[in-house]
Order: sequence, then structure tokens, then C-alpha cells
Amino acid sequence: MKKADTNSHGEKGKTGSPKTPEKNAEKAAQKKVKQSSTLDWEKTSGDQYVLRLYVVGMTPNSVRAIENMKAICEEYLQGRYDLEIIDVYKQPSLAKGEQIVAVPTLVKSVPLPLRRLVGDLSQKERVLLGLDIVPSK
Repeated sequence: MKKADTNSHGEKGKTGSPKTPEKNAEKAAQKKVKQSSTLDWEKTSGDQYVLRLYVVGMTPNSVRAIENMKAICEEYLQGRYDLEIIDVYKQPSLAKGEQIVAVPTLVKSVPLPLRRLVGDLSQKERVLLGLDIVPSK
């Protein structure tokens, strides 16, 4: 007896993953980032940025995140940022207070809204969007 092809929802003839709103939103965000990668970015003026970068020692990901964030700050926020680098091994209470569950994590507290960016911050366009630095028109 031959078994019919079914997907994870038991639907016949429809194999593969079902389309969900989350997957559609993720694809739209990826498309937006790809489109924006060819844009010029404005160097914002006015707002002072308060940033905290949570890292774990001097691991390769932590070192990359520190270097990437310093480069972005110097290029786009020159003189208007306060970047605090926090080693969660040395100051675990600060990480617990901010509910940090993955490192490296960048927390932008000022200007609002609060934003958290996780990873080595190597995707410059995504970091700029997360910091609300907008492409120039």
C-alpha cells in the first residue's frame, strides 16, 4: 500500500513548509535590507546615543562586535555617542539587570525606542537600521 504525500499538517499533496505570517515578514525584512544595501546612509545630527555592548571576554565574536561598533560609531555618530563595553563575566549583575540572554548584544537606550541587536554587528546596514540611522534620499 502506497502512502500519500502529506505535509506536517496532514494536508495531501502539499509538501514543504507552510507559509506563515512570520516567514512572510522575515522575507520582507530580508528583501528590504538587500534593497537598502545600495543606499547611501545619512550621518545623523543632533541626538546623543547611549549604547551598551555586552560581550564575553575577548572571544572572536566579542572582538569583532567591539571593532564593528567602534567603526560605525566613529563614522556615523562622531562625537555624539557614549559606548560602554560590558564583559558579562566581570559584571554579571549588569547583564542580568538588562536581561541579556545572548552575547554579544548591543543595547541602544537613548534615543528612544530601546533597541537590542544580537551578534557580531558585521551586517552594517542592519546595525544602522537598528540605530535608526536612515538612508539618505
